[in-house]
Amino acid sequence: MENKIRNVPPASFLKETAGGTLLSVKLQPRASKNEIGAPLGDELKIKVTAPPVDAAANQALIELLAETLSCSRGKVELIRGQTSRHKTILLHGFTAVFVSQKLAAGMP
Repeated sequence: MENKIRNVPPASFLKETAGGTLLSVKLQPRASKNEIGAPLGDELKIKVTAPPVDAAANQALIELLAETLSCSRGKVELIRGQTSRHKTILLHGFTAVFVSQKLAAGMP
């Protein structure tokens, strides 16, 4: 019900858990700028300028999400997909509704 009140549709790329919210991401490294893109099926497309070398793109992703959610990097944990473009991020202590609103505000 809360989603409808705030005009934020339930997102298929978010899944609320006991420890926070899981975010499914398709990462595009070496983009022209860091940005949160549109949903692609059950994933959210996120672009970062960093190359996929020495975990630089993963670090850029974590920093972008922490900045978007106005939280410390410690609350953003990459739990699956360290070497893949398809990643699962655990956002500690956040509800899916809050994350959805913050991500929508960060989209171009």
